[in-house]
Amino acid sequence: MSVRLMVVDDHRLLAEALASALKLRGHRVLAAAAPTTGAAELVVSRAPEVCLFGTAAPAEPGAFDPIVRIRRERPQVAVVVLGPVPSPRGIAAAFAAGAAGYVRHDERMEGVERAVARARAGEAAVAPQLLQGAFAELLNPAAAPDDEGQRLLELLTPREVEVLVRVAEGEDTRLIAAGMRIASSTARTHVQRVLMKLGVGSRLEAAALAARTGLLDRAAPLGRPLDEPLGEKGADGIG
Repeated sequence: MSVRLMVVDDHRLLAEALASALKLRGHRVLAAAAPTTGAAELVVSRAPEVCLFGTAAPAEPGAFDPIVRIRRERPQVAVVVLGPVPSPRGIAAAFAAGAAGYVRHDERMEGVERAVARARAGEAAVAPQLLQGAFAELLNPAAAPDDEGQRLLELLTPREVEVLVRVAEGEDTRLIAAGMRIASSTARTHVQRVLMKLGVGSRLEAAALAARTGLLDRAAPLGRPLDEPLGEKGADGIG
């Protein structure tokens, strides 16, 4: 049974190889395209019966945003996700976005064709055990992994956040004191408190930890503009 298909994948060679194999089996492949970020516009304009949507990272935030648009603007198009060894969270995200199925990248061509046929018929094109895990994830989503950067940021006062940003910028105690309009002894105390709260032994370690955990990115919107000191008094009353 011939199906009008479109194949999109972050890896162009994979998309083209799959498209060629499907053509040899009698299917009408409207396009083979990459990357998936442009998939929605292409699918909406060509309106295939089924879109095979390849992704290397199904659990990444926003991975299935194109599917949301496809389903909104072309609800008659069935989207089958092609991905790596699936996790319940990845499959759940795909179905939540509106996908009709999920097939592993290394699936045999017969399996891909079965998924395509089921998706076009309006059925869920995914192995029962995987579907069960996906629905369990949708009903009882797992807690998000610990955000170390946010956890560390919550340990610091606003003034200590500013000190950390300045430390990461390479400022020494004298520059920190001048920029914040506080005494050098107060600046030194703030630095020591930051090091203690972060559990590190040096300014270099503090800067590296802040960068690695994304703490600096979170701190930037909360701290001073990089070229303007706060100029306010700290809790110790020294301005």
